[in-house]
Amino acid sequence: MTVPSALERPQGIPWRARLAARIAVGAAFSLAVLPPRRLRTVLALLSRRARPATYAQAKDAKDAVLAVSLACLGVHGCLPRSLATALLCRMRGSWPTWCTGVRVRPPFGAHAWVEAEGRAVDEPTPEGYLAPLITVAPRRGHQEPRGTTRPDS
Repeated sequence: MTVPSALERPQGIPWRARLAARIAVGAAFSLAVLPPRRLRTVLALLSRRARPATYAQAKDAKDAVLAVSLACLGVHGCLPRSLATALLCRMRGSWPTWCTGVRVRPPFGAHAWVEAEGRAVDEPTPEGYLAPLITVAPRRGHQEPRGTTRPDS
């Protein structure tokens, strides 16, 4: 399987969504330089009291982010892209599950993405291709898997 070198830029995003996405992208690039432990803590605080994002909400947020940021479109833009998507969802009152982990099949490497409704949002990869190491999920009634940060913990 090949990994795409860049994603396609979505068209037809309303100007208000673009403005909010630009704010989220700017904040995402600031967060992307934090060490993993601190980043997880900040995201856990931001996700507090947010309802879980639906797949459609997360996809709309990701499309808006991709529409405004060329850096997020590239192959090395996964961290700011995932952060901006999560932040934009939060600006709209919801929170997807933010994940960072590894690709378990060649080409091996680190990757960051968001999930909603139990599946990766608009990732061109087969099931089981991504293994999360750190996740920040919206608070739920059941116990989260190991490595998951609960918003109120």
